[in-house]
Amino acid sequence: MSRELIQTIDLLFQDKKQAIASYAIPSTDGVILIESGPGSTIDSLETELNRIGYDLKDITDVLLTHIHLDHAGAAGKLSSLGADIHVHPLGARHLADPTKLINSATRIYADRMEKLWGEILPVPENKLKIFNDGDYFRIGNHQFRAVFTPGHAEHHACILFDGVCFSGDIGAIRIPGNRYIRIPMPPPELDLSKWVASLEIIKNIKPDRIAPTHFGIYADVDEHLNKALETIHEINDWIDKHLAKTLDNAILKLEFNDWMISQAKAENLSQEVIDSFALSNPLDMSVDGMIRYWTRILHPQN
Repeated sequence: MSRELIQTIDLLFQDKKQAIASYAIPSTDGVILIESGPGSTIDSLETELNRIGYDLKDITDVLLTHIHLDHAGAAGKLSSLGADIHVHPLGARHLADPTKLINSATRIYADRMEKLWGEILPVPENKLKIFNDGDYFRIGNHQFRAVFTPGHAEHHACILFDGVCFSGDIGAIRIPGNRYIRIPMPPPELDLSKWVASLEIIKNIKPDRIAPTHFGIYADVDEHLNKALETIHEINDWIDKHLAKTLDNAILKLEFNDWMISQAKAENLSQEVIDSFALSNPLDMSVDGMIRYWTRILHPQN
């Protein structure tokens, strides 16, 4: 099958364009999704599938890069309609019992949980399909490969199909029409050294195109990955400079926000693009992730 038949589905998260994508791949048995998206976007997913001739019940398989709610929140719902859910072994138990995921997210989002993430259902054990690092597996008439890529999360993997690397969050965030990218850094498992190693893994695979979940498919793979590596080095420098002075969460959030605003101005980003970045990569969460990275990895507390 030609890559041109891969359909980029804009899930219109919180009514914003180009914030979260799901990728649809027609197969002999129905349609395969890369990422389910959150439960709150299930109606948008259904509308877009209808547009290309499918319904939710036609989804045979969902391949997840990781289990954060913006990528996997609707997996339980889709499994209840018949889809098999393919996931990293470290993420599988949290899909089977999402209690910990829900409780953790509720501490962050409180009364916004329903609006942001919608219904979060467990995935039955018999619908969970675990892949391991480097696994090749067939679904219908297509072959996929999973490659473990920690750094954003320990349970992160890239999915390879027909020269396209579906890179989840490890491939950074980018909005179509722009070369500017950002690195999403939520707690609790951020590790920038592992992130660099994962990007080198992708570079060595040499995919023809890269498809981050936030957002779109890009052909300038080397430039994209080099920019991601450059951005990580800039973030490491920022961490060394600012977190060495203070771990005050409020102060760091103000300073990091100022830095991001200055970058947006330098890149002449439109407000629409800035809004898409903000939804895909909440700056407050990146600061929380950097603080945890500093205290857990760089300077562990005794």
